[in-house]
Formats: sequence, structure tokens, C-alpha cells
Amino acid sequence: MKLTKTFKAFFENEKSGGLLLLFVTIISLYLANSSFQVPYIAFWEKDLGGHSITHWINDGLMTIFFLLIGLELEREIYHGELSSIKNASLPIMAAFGGMLVPAAIFLALNFGTATQNGAGIPMATDIAFAIGILSLLGKKVPASLKVFLTALAVIDDLGAIIVIAIFYTTSIAFVNLAIALGIWGFLFILNRMKVQNLIPYLIGGVVMWYFMLNSGVHATITGVILAFVIPFGDGGEKSSSYKLQHFLHKPVAFVILPLFAIANTCIAIESDWHQGLNHPNTYGIILGLVIGKPLGILLFSSIGVTAGLCALPKSLKWAHILGAGMLGGIGFTMSIFITLLAFKDPEVIVFSKIAILIASVLSGIFGFVYLKFILTQNKSSK
Repeated sequence: MKLTKTFKAFFENEKSGGLLLLFVTIISLYLANSSFQVPYIAFWEKDLGGHSITHWINDGLMTIFFLLIGLELEREIYHGELSSIKNASLPIMAAFGGMLVPAAIFLALNFGTATQNGAGIPMATDIAFAIGILSLLGKKVPASLKVFLTALAVIDDLGAIIVIAIFYTTSIAFVNLAIALGIWGFLFILNRMKVQNLIPYLIGGVVMWYFMLNSGVHATITGVILAFVIPFGDGGEKSSSYKLQHFLHKPVAFVILPLFAIANTCIAIESDWHQGLNHPNTYGIILGLVIGKPLGILLFSSIGVTAGLCALPKSLKWAHILGAGMLGGIGFTMSIFITLLAFKDPEVIVFSKIAILIASVLSGIFGFVYLKFILTQNKSSK
């Protein structure tokens, strides 16, 4: 399978960004538990215009991340793996399983408790981390496996966005929401009029973000819906969508996501930290990501193929799908993001983050070791 130029650029950026995320997370955890702990944590909690620095990153800069996700999703729908039912059906089935089974495991342990709202946490996959780990396996990785994991993670992110919009929106200020959607409608008209200049779309996006922020619907949703009114044209290098997507790749991979990781992993780990893990919430997160993700992805992929809804590419084996499912258990960015929406109790948030880190590390290790063994076996058998 040949990889397109756009996909290769995306994969390389996500690969490098994933390795950078790993590095800054380790540094952040170290500083939060060193002699610099107090000033370091205080810095991220510092008030800036009525909100903490962390809040501006989570609600502001992460909107740009979601804009990039939206642009990538749009490209996949028009020209990529999601452009035909035949190509899209396998990762779509896999993504459904990778969301539903982890959520079911979490709810089985937490339904009816104060933490049941965290069911969305183990549903997410971190694209950058998952691809970063996959890239460590080098040229032995089949191109179709790279495409499958990327498409799976993109669909997974779309699922997470829908979950955020539906289940993590509390009270809605309908006037602000109507204004935000009205601005989106105006930008849509500009799109239909074939206005290619990005400036009115970006200015409109900022204003739309402000009203969405004050509507009760999470502001980051602005990024996704804005992406779909950016002129796509033929999707070529001269199109507005391509230019913006190409421009955003590096700032998102090397600035925004690392900042998000640093700000949200400055966790002061107390000596009795392990006691907080003895809770249905943390069990649900860890089991959902480590067990639920690969189980759901493999199970639903198998159901889809058996029912004739999709086909397994010739270069892929079920062992590859299981390995991709293990890497899908690396929740990190999106899981932490949903944690901040699901819970208000600082203690629950801290222990949820620790559970996410543990589950993501385990999933990364299991996926890497398993795929390395499988790919080595395949190579030696040829």
C-alpha cells in the first residue's frame, strides 16, 4: 500500500510529537515532585484574566488542536481512508468497539456511584502517543497498519468530541449558543460563495469560540465545526484547508499538546498515592483502557468482517489488529481532557490522571512488545 504525501507528513509529525509528549510528561512529573514543587504547581494555577493558565490552555489552545483534528477528519472523509464505505468500515467498526467496550467496563464498576460520569475517560485514544510508539518499530510496520491505526484514532477522536458535546455539557445559554451557530452559518455561506481567504474564517472562529465558551457547550467544539467551513476545494496544496492544516501541524504537535501535557501532569504524588487507586473509578479507567480497548477493537472488527460489513486488508492479520488495539489503550491527552470535564473534585481528578498515566504506559509497553514479537515472527517466517 502506497502512502500519500499528506499522510506521510501527518504520520511523521505525530510520531515526533508523541515522543516529545513522553519526554515533557516525565519532566513535568519530576518537577511536580521535586524541590520546585510549590512554585511549579503554583505557576500553572496562576490567575490570568480571571482564569488559570491551565484553564486557558485547556479551553483556548486545545481548540486549535480540535481544529486540526477536524481538518484531518474532513480530509479523511474526502480523500483518505474514510472516503469510501469499503475503506472506512473496518476502522469505523473498530472505533465503535474501542469506545463502547471500555465505557461498558467502566460503567459496570461505577454505575450508580458519584464517579459514573467518568465513563467517557477510557473511550479515548491519543493519536500522537499511539503513532509515536508504533513508529519505534521502524520499517517492519505494514503501511496498512499505520493507516488503520491512524483512521481508528481519528474516528475515536470524533467519538470523544461527540461524547463531550452530548454528555459533558451542563446548562446551556441558548442566546450565546445561537450567536455562535449564527456565526458558523455566516462562515458556511462564505464557503458556498467560494471565499478562499482564511482571515474572515479565522476571525469568525475566534468570535464563535467566545460565544461558545459562554454558552455552556465546551468551547473546544468550535475547532471541529470551524474546520468544516474552511474551504476544502480539491484538497490540493493550494486549497485553504490544506494550507491551514499544514501550518497547524507543527505548532499543535510541538507546542500546544506538549503545553497541555505539562500543565495537566504537574501532579504532586503523595507517599500514599497507591491507596487512591483502590477505587472503582481508577479500576474502570485502567481496565477500560488496558483490557477494554484491545478487546473492543478486536471483537467489533471481527464481527464486522464476519457479518460482511467490512474486509480485512490482505497485508493485515488479526494479530496486527490486536496490537493496534493495545496501542489504542493509550488514552493520555483525550482521557485527561475528558477527566477535567467529568469531575470537579480535585482528589478524584488527580487519581484519575494517575490511573490514565498507568494505563497508557501499560498499553504502550504491551502494544510495543506484542507488535515487535509479531512483526519479527512474520519477518523470520518469510
